[in-house]
Amino acid sequence: MAISGSKRLAALAFASVIAFGACSNNSGATASPGGAASNPASAPASVTPSAEALTGEVSISGSSTVQPISQAVAEAFNATQPDVAITVDGPGTGDGFKLFCKGETDISDASRKIKDEEAKTCADAGIEFVELKVAIDGMSILTAKDDTVAPACLSFADLYALVGPESEGFKNWKDAQALATELKSSTTFPDAELAINGPGEESGTYDYFVEAIVTPIATARSKDANTRKDYQSSPNDNVIVQGIAGSAASLGWVGYAYAEENLDKVKFIKVSKEPNGTCVEPTKETIADNSYPLSRALYVYVNKAKAADNAALAAFVDYYLAEGTIAAANSTVGYVDLAPDVLAESKSAWESR
Repeated sequence: MAISGSKRLAALAFASVIAFGACSNNSGATASPGGAASNPASAPASVTPSAEALTGEVSISGSSTVQPISQAVAEAFNATQPDVAITVDGPGTGDGFKLFCKGETDISDASRKIKDEEAKTCADAGIEFVELKVAIDGMSILTAKDDTVAPACLSFADLYALVGPESEGFKNWKDAQALATELKSSTTFPDAELAINGPGEESGTYDYFVEAIVTPIATARSKDANTRKDYQSSPNDNVIVQGIAGSAASLGWVGYAYAEENLDKVKFIKVSKEPNGTCVEPTKETIADNSYPLSRALYVYVNKAKAADNAALAAFVDYYLAEGTIAAANSTVGYVDLAPDVLAESKSAWESR
């Protein structure tokens, strides 16, 4: 999946900051494009790839949510190691793991943890990996910017009533009213056409929606833990956003970074975990402190054997986890930094691989 224009420009801006810093003096401070010293935590210019010129290839695929982070880091790495060819693709977490467990990629971006059956597929193929947590996202529930009828807040029960397995065929928000009421919600749904846009089954964001919202309620009601099938799905987050923006009374969901950069087209619907509970809007602060109920970790998975055999791959992952690299990427692509101790755990996992 191609990254949107604004995200690509942000990634290039990030890369230019790193490249500038790599050419700065060795005084310990890093220079900003304006010439002033900057904090390495916001721009890791002092953290450069290996001084040795590297060649080779690094292939990354998987989550479209994580893709902008890996793309930004790749472009920054290439600022001083231009002879390493890095490809970053975003077909979805599930599709990425299919490639990874066949040995076709070096790194798999993921917006959820690897499933047991996926890990078994890798193990059966002799592929050992290291799991690295890299950032935090808040899966965002959205409607069109000019929507005037969708509720300002939806609970997990409301979302189940609108998108869960029992809502198949609902074409109007009102169609879900009885089910939401049965689930103890007092939300009033509008009499308006219900147009839903979201990721498909190849997506980790889809899996997370099912795991967090649908499964607990469906299991309690002895229903299949899946979404309704009759909504507009896409593996491309930008297409999802366009679909949400194009309908007057729409509903959809994507990762926070894609939502935030499109707030001229879409707007957040607040979320409460419990029916009639506390409504929380996703922000970097509410995502970081987990008060937003749809906060989730983002990951990269690295093939251990390929890292051992490919100096460029190992150097790239070193750079990815170096102090300030992810923070600088997040400052341009919109995700939330891990707590220092959590990032330290990822570094430790990588170093002890």
